[in-house]
Amino acid sequence: MSLYTERNGMRKPVEKSYTVTIKEYSLLYDCCARYFDNLGWKYPDECPDGVLCCGMDFAKFNQDMEYEIPTLFRRDGLIAKPNSKYNIFAGETKEDEFDQFALFDLIEFVAQNIRDINHKSYHSYFKHYDLTFGNTNMIQGEFIAEINAIFDKTGLLYHLATNTEIERIEESAVLSKAIENRVTTIKEPGIRGLLEIAIQKHKSPYPNDQKDAVEKIWDALERLKTYYTTMDKKGSVAKIVSDMADGKAAFIAPPIKT
Repeated sequence: MSLYTERNGMRKPVEKSYTVTIKEYSLLYDCCARYFDNLGWKYPDECPDGVLCCGMDFAKFNQDMEYEIPTLFRRDGLIAKPNSKYNIFAGETKEDEFDQFALFDLIEFVAQNIRDINHKSYHSYFKHYDLTFGNTNMIQGEFIAEINAIFDKTGLLYHLATNTEIERIEESAVLSKAIENRVTTIKEPGIRGLLEIAIQKHKSPYPNDQKDAVEKIWDALERLKTYYTTMDKKGSVAKIVSDMADGKAAFIAPPIKT
């Protein structure tokens, strides 16, 4: 439900960005942390009576993340949130350096590994809840929705898809759903495969993947040059251009240099 100033157009538009700030990092990390108990099946904090799990063992989780997500921000060896501190003597604010893409890895890891807590029972002696887990992950949908709500309200141009992968959102989209649908109808499997990979990598938030997407498109174009196997490359290219231009000379002729 929207708030009063939103409904009445009294708020300034949220500035869109691909860059995660410390405040946004904190919101996203805290969202992950709220679901840490749902990772208890994987990193169980065992009840002292040795019977059930009573949550996630952060030490086990922290140790595993050293290998799963090596560049995730840490303080004194422990996963934490970066801070900004104002130095009164220098008259400036110093911010901890962090890898925002490592945070994205954490979000995806949580989304992929959380499970539903089937039962919680209060253990009065130790003053905690004992947990039991099943093999379902209906909780995943709630986590995805909460992460996307944070992306939306902070103006971060990312989206956590139902396949638990974070995708980059384009403000002025070059890639449309129509283009994606057309790619699936391409009969030549090699070209179709290259373009499908290009689409996947184009959506990725990681800069190197976006570079790879361009390379895959180029590979597809190179492969397209030999689409007509009964012709040489030059003849195949000429026929492809003619087909795309519907035989109209104005579209086939190279542009006139001025």
